[in-house]
Amino acid sequence: MNQLSTKQKSFYKEIARILWEEWDPIGVNDGDNEWNDEYDSYVPHTFKLAIDNADASKIAKHLSTSIIQNMGMTSNPNHDLKIARLIVETKINILGS
Repeated sequence: MNQLSTKQKSFYKEIARILWEEWDPIGVNDGDNEWNDEYDSYVPHTFKLAIDNADASKIAKHLSTSIIQNMGMTSNPNHDLKIARLIVETKINILGS
């Protein structure tokens, strides 16, 4: 992460926040705990997809696959697409197109 620009670092951190506050597929964010690093392992690949201009559907597929394969849970594709769209929108707001 040291080689990222200031804006890229900001975007990376924003992805971590989005995954923790908005995505939270296992429901551990109750607002009172400090486990906000629960989804940090999913940030690097999600960031790379977004930086490489993946569209929301590709990012959503990554999120859904992570839920199914890594967490052993059923994904909610509509929710994952909503989160992916938020990530793409955030990228545009921070980094431009």
